[in-house]
Amino acid sequence: MAAAAHVLVFPFPVQGHINCMLHFATALVGAGVHVTFLHTEHNLRRLGGRASASSPAGSPRLRFLSIPDGLPDDHRRSVADLLELYKSLAAEAMGPYRALLTPSPTTGSRAADVGVDPTGGFPPVTCLVADGLLPWAFHAAEELGVPAIAFRTASACSLLLFELGELPFPAGGDLDESVRGVPGMESLLRRRDLPSLCRRPNETDDVDPALRVLVKLSAHSGKARALILNTTASLEQSALAHIAPRMRDLFAVGPLHAMSPAASCSSLLREDDGCTAWLDCQADRSVVYASLGSLATISRDQFTELFSGLVAAGYPFLWVLRPDMVEASQDAALQEAARGAGGSKARIVAWAPQRDVLRHCAEGCFLTHAGWNSTLEAVVEGVPTVCWPFSADQQINSRFVGAVWRTGLDMKDVCNRAVVEKTVREAMESAEIRRSAQALAQQVRRDVAVGGSSATEFDRLVKFIKKLSTSSAVLGQ
Repeated sequence: MAAAAHVLVFPFPVQGHINCMLHFATALVGAGVHVTFLHTEHNLRRLGGRASASSPAGSPRLRFLSIPDGLPDDHRRSVADLLELYKSLAAEAMGPYRALLTPSPTTGSRAADVGVDPTGGFPPVTCLVADGLLPWAFHAAEELGVPAIAFRTASACSLLLFELGELPFPAGGDLDESVRGVPGMESLLRRRDLPSLCRRPNETDDVDPALRVLVKLSAHSGKARALILNTTASLEQSALAHIAPRMRDLFAVGPLHAMSPAASCSSLLREDDGCTAWLDCQADRSVVYASLGSLATISRDQFTELFSGLVAAGYPFLWVLRPDMVEASQDAALQEAARGAGGSKARIVAWAPQRDVLRHCAEGCFLTHAGWNSTLEAVVEGVPTVCWPFSADQQINSRFVGAVWRTGLDMKDVCNRAVVEKTVREAMESAEIRRSAQALAQQVRRDVAVGGSSATEFDRLVKFIKKLSTSSAVLGQ
């Protein structure tokens, strides 16, 4: 009898990475695979009972375990601290992580003493799918005889950029100069479409340490047994074609949130449960939804310009104002002031059920940071977007939205209330943008449906994992 496939899914412990890798995990469970989803202890405590609620109904094949990240519980774990989190996790989690993969002398299975039944009725771990930002996890797994697959949560075009782009570019250069060295994007990308950490403030500044890490990690992905990307050929065909020869195997299986057999509750922040009722009271396509994601921080001046532009545009709007989003502000006072300034047309919340908001008939456009999860969620629902990117792959994603797919407008490098007002109005009123958004949504939905490119690739991936699992079980005997 063939060994049961049991995949350990290990995301980098921030919201955006957890989201799409949990959708992937639940899709695997739907395909009959056992999955252990690995959180940090800090994040699993934040999720509480909501983590177990993520398991597809009636399935015992998904469980949640945790390892330490080495940081105190009151540490902010903000976007400015990601490099510290990266280093601390690698230093502190290795022992407990290896224990999850190591055969137990008493049970014969790979398990860890993590405060629960070490096996939980699960078969041994036979395959690792780890975030591409965790190369040490790949090395440890392969050393222990567990085949490892890389999962990159960003767009394919950003991965290709980090591998081949001229990074960083010189200080003082023209931001509209074309970027060379990225095949298929020679006439598309400008320097302003690269991640902000590629910009040197002056000639004497060294390369940003985070940029060094990202470039190194992008090159490392090719060493895994395969690379999984949360995308589809309809969105990024050229980038995928240029990435594939650099990998041992490549699977484009997205958008995963549209393929998951059950909605997954992965939010580290409490969602406001009154959003839907408020939207129900608004006219169709009348609401602007504004959210800058789970990590972005902005200045008080930037907040004022964005907020004032939304008010001036004149549409009802739902604004996600995280408690830690605006620098040097008193959270409660700022939220109260925003509610007053927005009047009856504004609803201000700390966090929203974004997928539910985007699919609501009242949703007219999405003012977004253009993170890949948010970009894909808007694409699937056919919602026009206004992009104000912040970091990582967001600059290049926003360029694709505005210049390639033409499903929205790219507002990068501008934070002016008059521009915000004008851009939001155009996104809400442009019939051309809405037609493009809806046409792309229809194509992507075909991709994830039975027989579509992503669905076919996912089936191939499940077979690949089961084959690796059989080999892993033989080696582990």
